Amino acid sequence: MSPALLFGFVAAYFGALLGVAWWTSRRAVEADFFVGGRSSHWALVAFGMVGTSLSGVTFISVPGAVGASGFGYLQIVIGHLLGYAVIAGVLLPLYYRLQLSSIYQSLATRFGPRSQRTGAGFFIASRTLGATARLYLVVRILHDMVIAPLGLPFWLTAAVILLMILLYTVEGGVKTIVWTDTLQTAGMLAGLLLCVAMLLAALDLTPVAAIARLAETGLSRVWGQDPMASGFWAKQLLAGAFIAIAMTGLDQEMMQKNISVRTLRGAQQNMLALALIMQVVVLLFLLLGGLLQLFALQHGLAERGDALFPAVVTGYLPAAVQLVFVLALISALFPSADGALTALTASTCIDLLDLQQRGDARSRKRIRRAVHLGFAALFMALVLVFRWIDDRSMIGLILKIAGYTYGPLLGLFAFGLMTRRAASDAAVPWIALAAPLLCGLVDFNQRALFGRYEIGLELLLLNGAITFALLWLASRPGDQGFAPNPGSMRTSAVARNEGSVATQTQTKKPR
Repeated sequence: MSPALLFGFVAAYFGALLGVAWWTSRRAVEADFFVGGRSSHWALVAFGMVGTSLSGVTFISVPGAVGASGFGYLQIVIGHLLGYAVIAGVLLPLYYRLQLSSIYQSLATRFGPRSQRTGAGFFIASRTLGATARLYLVVRILHDMVIAPLGLPFWLTAAVILLMILLYTVEGGVKTIVWTDTLQTAGMLAGLLLCVAMLLAALDLTPVAAIARLAETGLSRVWGQDPMASGFWAKQLLAGAFIAIAMTGLDQEMMQKNISVRTLRGAQQNMLALALIMQVVVLLFLLLGGLLQLFALQHGLAERGDALFPAVVTGYLPAAVQLVFVLALISALFPSADGALTALTASTCIDLLDLQQRGDARSRKRIRRAVHLGFAALFMALVLVFRWIDDRSMIGLILKIAGYTYGPLLGLFAFGLMTRRAASDAAVPWIALAAPLLCGLVDFNQRALFGRYEIGLELLLLNGAITFALLWLASRPGDQGFAPNPGSMRTSAVARNEGSVATQTQTKKPR
């Protein structure tokens, strides 16, 4: 299919997204941007969060990794089930009880305002790096397939895509992306199923025969058996559980959609539905990866990793599949990019700038828009940095980054929930910085420290454990908890009116 025709379909897709954004933001107020007016339906949120959880990296990197690790990624996803259960049973009740607009406001109730800013800062660093790494991968592929043949530079491709994301999120925020993510998740899953069907036809295999062939070649292996290796099954399951808790339950982007649901029960149903859907969808991506490997073996292809899927689609499958691939790839990209941009804006405005205490509704809206635009510019800069790095397996890089940046959040929330010790709010930022540095020393010297034992994704758990231990050493016996505290809730009190950022947090009077 010609690049010009592909470009036309991509432009039409963008137009549809802008139409949805206009429809959902016609009468939007500031509370709709941050928490969707707390009126989202749980089924819509659950379906849309599939796209947010997976992203374009999953669409490309998970199938591409099958050649090296088989179906080993499924170990992590099975571990997610336990993590999602903890989110539904422990974290969501806390967030709904405190009626939060940002989940890091809960840290202010437990430790103090510096802890809230620390949690928000680590989220901002984590989500900015992770989202731009995901964004880069998809922009690179779209540029190579659609834009480069038209003679346009990479930076222009990235700028146009970011502009489109900015246009359809700047007004409606969460209220808009709940609907756009639903549309895009449907597009991504339809594209996934069509690509699997086309590969089965190209290989002349039925689904049952394909699974048998994958078993014969060893590509469908799941469980890592070497206890010393980073892919050992017990380590992967444990890492999967804590990755889900940290990257979903302690992540403002993911939780802002959950807390936009009308009721706690609905949010819990959303989380459990997401957990089950994810198992099926990731298994389909792994099957797709296995079929790509069989196709590469049959045709003698040299491409591996992230380059394999685009190479097969552009060089060997019918032209119509290229259109399906491009639209599905965009559908996989946008739910993670638009949600990240909105969540980063929300966390910065609420947690760092204390926006609800500033001026009138018009000035608050002006500041929020400026922050939104600033993050779009930062995304652009980081996409160009990743272009320079050009890592060929982005999913490994993203999970590595998460081990360092989400660890302090995991330790902070675990300490707050599991103990009632009084920790110094002033010490929390220093502890949250010290833990990743200590993890880095261990990570870079693990061969000297542990010999043949390899630290893999459990780096996140180690980081959280160090944060927890340092908080314990810096704390004293007391009776602190997540119950609202009038002295520390100033940053989470939000007026209940049209000009407010979110619903007011109720606080108890001191006895």
